[in-house]
Amino acid sequence: MNILKARIRLAIFAALAVMTAAVVAIAVASSLETLSPRAVRNQAAAGPGKPPGGIDCRKAKCIALTFDGNPGKPTDALLDLLARYRASSTFFLEGRKIGEHPDVVRRIATEGHELGNHTWTHPRLTEVPDERVRDELNRTGQAILSITGKKPLLMRPPEGRTDDRVSRISRELGLAQVLWTVTAKDYETTDTALITKRVLDGADRDGIILLHPLHRGTVPAVPGILKKLTAQGYSFVTVSQLLYPAAARPGKVYR
Repeated sequence: MNILKARIRLAIFAALAVMTAAVVAIAVASSLETLSPRAVRNQAAAGPGKPPGGIDCRKAKCIALTFDGNPGKPTDALLDLLARYRASSTFFLEGRKIGEHPDVVRRIATEGHELGNHTWTHPRLTEVPDERVRDELNRTGQAILSITGKKPLLMRPPEGRTDDRVSRISRELGLAQVLWTVTAKDYETTDTALITKRVLDGADRDGIILLHPLHRGTVPAVPGILKKLTAQGYSFVTVSQLLYPAAARPGKVYR
């Protein structure tokens, strides 16, 4: 019995240690200075000519849809929906399966969406060595460049976990970091109505919405999200359009 109690205590201590480590990692990420699109726009000098896409978020009620993950089969259906609503978006792609779907990656780019870097294998960048961080980002950037002819200038750290070290490496690689203001937590539910509700409840002007197309309930939720937000007067823009006339600065964190 004493042995059993000891094992239970050890299991509890181990679980608490894991939880503490996770809380510390999140606290470190949240302690970094983050820049809001509205703030950087207001501080920027007026840009020359018309804003990209013809939408000026200093005047329009803008919101950025962003999608994370591999460019798998559901992405084509998602792109059809975005085209129907003329909704420009930003896709943060994992690199490991980009080579299996070059046509999808090319379509994202040719239809006016923005491509961002989401690492090669989706590790927690705060928990891997410097060289692994560089390799994860460089491999994905090169894969996107080889298909589209353009290297991403934006990256999203997996799980939003970043710190001063990741920011420094991102700056060296010419990548700005993009977090989010709204998440539907679609990785933990297949309930399309719940995903839709979470997005709509959190949506606000200059917001950045995070979704994952490969989860079963997500793409079916997109029509309702697009319809409701369009009715509320939102213009859908890429992250770079949301920042204009400012430009994303390497190493900085935007949310």
